[in-house]
Amino acid sequence: ICGGAFDGLEQMIKRRIGKKVIGFNATSEQKDLKPGEYTSMVLPEDLLKFGLIPEFVGRLPVISTLEPLDENTLVRILSEPKNALTKQYQKLLELDNVQLEFKQDALEAIAREAIKRNTGARGLRAIIEGIMLDVMYEVPSREDVTTCVINEQVVKDKIAPELGGTNKDKKQEESA
Repeated sequence: ICGGAFDGLEQMIKRRIGKKVIGFNATSEQKDLKPGEYTSMVLPEDLLKFGLIPEFVGRLPVISTLEPLDENTLVRILSEPKNALTKQYQKLLELDNVQLEFKQDALEAIAREAIKRNTGARGLRAIIEGIMLDVMYEVPSREDVTTCVINEQVVKDKIAPELGGTNKDKKQEESA
């Protein structure tokens, strides 16, 4: 199994598909397809023109393509799997008795940022790490923080997340 983005392959397929025919009864073969739909028409000859060696292409019996991830899918990737990124960060902050909450608008803003960066699902981690970097260093040394809220403004405007609550009351109750 091989995989990759193959940047530029779509343009090669467009050129192959869009060949003009000259003659009396000729019609244009140009098709109106959306970006990403051309890759579903990939042929081994396209991979050869792209630069893959024939010995390698010959070992690929089945060529399949995937559709680009949309915003809803990226939001689901962020929140639904058992080991989703948001759940990982929630567990990490739980170790310091801090409840981390990602608002829905924040998840959507993170997904839009990944689409804008053209990084797909792999880019989600980098975006969240950028948001959480200062929080991960600050929260363990602060005893007055029990909650951390990530909303759309935190993602879009790159502002610090909202930290709230107080652990002082809990500490006093435990010592009494």
